[in-house]
Amino acid sequence: MSKAFVANEAAETDDEDDAVSPLPAATKNYMTPWGHARMQAELSHLMRKERPEVVAVVSWAAGNGDRSENGDYIYGKKRLREIDRRIRFLTKRLENTVVVDPRDREATDVVYFGATVTVTDETGSEAVYSLVGIDEADPGCGRISWISPLARALLKAEVGEMVRFQSPGGLRELEIVAVEYLALN
Repeated sequence: MSKAFVANEAAETDDEDDAVSPLPAATKNYMTPWGHARMQAELSHLMRKERPEVVAVVSWAAGNGDRSENGDYIYGKKRLREIDRRIRFLTKRLENTVVVDPRDREATDVVYFGATVTVTDETGSEAVYSLVGIDEADPGCGRISWISPLARALLKAEVGEMVRFQSPGGLRELEIVAVEYLALN
């Protein structure tokens, strides 16, 4: 294997780390307690269970001789790099996290991080969104990142206000119907 191939592979690995879930510069990584617990559980699982198992397989495969045609060794090393990359990512994210519990907020009609907001659009269709951290966003479940265009439009708005935001389909306008601060699971 040439040094050029190894150097390029290392460069690609570093680039992939930086490309995942970018957080705006000088911005705190806000997260709900439930999202924080999920990330900690994933990190713990990777470090305590999955990584040691893969290391054991790689060690066993390395002891079998020729590594160039050893599928267990080659796949194991690749999987180990993926696990280590994810561990580095999770560690960095958790170090810079500010946990905000929406249940601690006093009752208010103003939208802040952690709020569950009910909105209606121009056609009268209702939708419910929860403003969560970038790493716990799941639009299909109504959990949107607090830095998304919709969330930015909703932040600091009150019940009864109309908010406008740029969506992929064009400019949209929504009315805020209700604001709640609930536990998210």
